[in-house]
Amino acid sequence: MAVCVIGGGLAGCEAAWQIAQRGVRVDLYEMKPTGYSPAHHSNDLAEMVCSNSLKAKTLDNASGLLKEEMRRMNSIILKCADDNSVPAGGALAVDREKFSQSVTFAICNHSLIKVIREEVKSIDEKIMSYDAVIIATGPLTSDALASKLQEKGLALLNFFDAAAPIIMEDSIDHSKVFKAARYGKGSDDYINCPMNKEQYLAFYNALISAKRADVHDFDNSCVYEGCMPVEVMAERGVDTLRFGPLKPVGLNNPDTGDEYYAVCQLRQDNSEGTMFNMVGFQTRLTFGEQKRVFGLIPGLENAEFARYGVMHRNTYINSPGNLDETYLVKKSADGVPLFFAGQITGVEGYIESASSGLVAGINAARIVKKEPKLIFPSSTMIGALANYAANYQGSDFQPMGANFGIVKHNVGSTVYIDGKKKKIGKSEKKQLISESALNILSTIN
Repeated sequence: MAVCVIGGGLAGCEAAWQIAQRGVRVDLYEMKPTGYSPAHHSNDLAEMVCSNSLKAKTLDNASGLLKEEMRRMNSIILKCADDNSVPAGGALAVDREKFSQSVTFAICNHSLIKVIREEVKSIDEKIMSYDAVIIATGPLTSDALASKLQEKGLALLNFFDAAAPIIMEDSIDHSKVFKAARYGKGSDDYINCPMNKEQYLAFYNALISAKRADVHDFDNSCVYEGCMPVEVMAERGVDTLRFGPLKPVGLNNPDTGDEYYAVCQLRQDNSEGTMFNMVGFQTRLTFGEQKRVFGLIPGLENAEFARYGVMHRNTYINSPGNLDETYLVKKSADGVPLFFAGQITGVEGYIESASSGLVAGINAARIVKKEPKLIFPSSTMIGALANYAANYQGSDFQPMGANFGIVKHNVGSTVYIDGKKKKIGKSEKKQLISESALNILSTIN
């Protein structure tokens, strides 16, 4: 018995781990270092190409619930993330290099996983000779493989994604910035670059007029909202950034109490604290323009960039109607169980991708072992994401991240305490939804 997993990103690694943990042999194909996508640079598995943040940690947040569900399902991605976390206030962020190295070590040293460093360009007889196949090639699936998937009748859709720049900490002018977390949540984990109105308007005007790098087939209407380039967002209005990545709310200077017109936040990107990510600054400006325009932000006048922001086209399949709630292709003409996992399925986000890998991996192992499929209830976040990918009813299927809107629940806006009806707030309601989801997850085996 053996399963083929194609793609060594977060989803592919999670899938391979879940399969192997259930006693089934796995061949994991990864094209690096023989080939790289436009956004990948490292030879390690589970490379994080955008932000180093895995979003919120608490259970009154949908992403926090998803991570806790993943922990309880023995996710290798969550274990490595927790082991390599860096300060990020109320979020879980990781040292991206050490995180990828940890995942690589775990996968490469599992006795039932064989990592094969070669690119898979076609779902041919060799690949379909396995007992099951999982395609986890991500949103940056190579053109060669994407065309073969198209031939199999899996309609491919596209959107554009962008990554934010990373700044060297010792190049920041600390006399102009302050450390704090928004609303004081967590420790003072963020470096905050404050702007007055004059500084903000100078930055804004430079940003919207700056030269942008050419991206083939780029169209503003095809940009995923969660990774909107900062310059595209700015075009929506002069104050848009002040209600988005540059919002000053909850970021008073702890030493002076000063309030600001706008604030750019920098989040720690590695455990040593030598690199910081520009939060919300995904961009397609040319490298020279990034240095010039972002240098107008107080504290970043002489910033050195460990990595400039980049933009790339992402690909995902039209999952509704093609996949079931385990990410299994409903009609595989080859007769071999064929799963998809990761952002290519239409889930959006690092942990969302890993969750689809977890579901696909568990079910690939179960099918190979002739056990019934495990469908996660849509009252859990893991199951809700799978249900969205399989059963979305609209005609405008788009990538979706974890959110409470897709979770089925019966938690109302009121509770009874000592026989008295009490209205609860949004945060408390989300906490109750999360607790219910975790209780339901505990019954799954």
